[in-house]
Amino acid sequence: MQRRHFFSTPLAASAAALMQTTAHAARLPIRKGVLLGMLPRNLSMLERFQLAKECGFQSMEAHTMSDPKEAESVKAASEATGLPVHSVMNSDHWRFPLSSPNPADVEKSLEGMRTSLRNAKLWGSDTVLLVPAVVNAEVGYQQAWDRSIAAVHKLLPLAAELKVVIGIENVWNKFLLSPIEFAHYVDQFKSPYVKAYFDVGNIWLYGYSHDWIRTLGPRIVKVHFKDFSFRQNPEIKKRVVDFVPLREGDLDWKAIHKALADIGYKGDATVELPGGGADHLKEISRRVDLILEGAD
Repeated sequence: MQRRHFFSTPLAASAAALMQTTAHAARLPIRKGVLLGMLPRNLSMLERFQLAKECGFQSMEAHTMSDPKEAESVKAASEATGLPVHSVMNSDHWRFPLSSPNPADVEKSLEGMRTSLRNAKLWGSDTVLLVPAVVNAEVGYQQAWDRSIAAVHKLLPLAAELKVVIGIENVWNKFLLSPIEFAHYVDQFKSPYVKAYFDVGNIWLYGYSHDWIRTLGPRIVKVHFKDFSFRQNPEIKKRVVDFVPLREGDLDWKAIHKALADIGYKGDATVELPGGGADHLKEISRRVDLILEGAD
């Protein structure tokens, strides 16, 4: 069959349609999320949700709110715009770590998590992000492990009652420093209400995002997107460690895309970046699209 004749046949049309379908299927089935804190604070809550939607975002991650009126304003804005609040970023786990030797601090942290879990229920969110422990000069690794596990167990009855997952996040807290250990930490709770909230950028100091994704697999309930760089600074002739705009750092986004596809992840990917106005947010949204599409 001659080339010209082939392209005029029904077979060619079918092949073209298949190619288009395949290309479309390459995009990860992930919603683009944005942090509420990235949106201009001079706007009303409703205006912030509207702006997020106009910039192409499909979901929101809000922070803990103890003020009932403020919490209700988030619910109203979400319902008015149709933009879901998919998760809550717990606010007190840094000031009052669950691993603290001070029982009063631990109780404050637990109460902050209880507020976050109730926020999640109010907003229809399925996850609360938790930094479980902080290792420092006063708190050893084993202490952080034991204390945080005991504290999370205290939260599990409420999480189960509200049907909200506690998403353990990897951050620069000198804790859970390997994907195998992270997986073991999650698994030992033996609960569907404790999973992993995986940040692809935070891990870059001591691992490879795609490796962690495959090791954690179905334990991952949510994902944070940010980029990270170890690039040489020619002015000071030293390597500089810094967070940079998406797709401008050292993260292997193609490998991350493939790993997320391989584990069948279908949740939200929330950008955790400096905020700004409409143009800034639209550019971030565009870059997330490129990541989800597996672009070069």
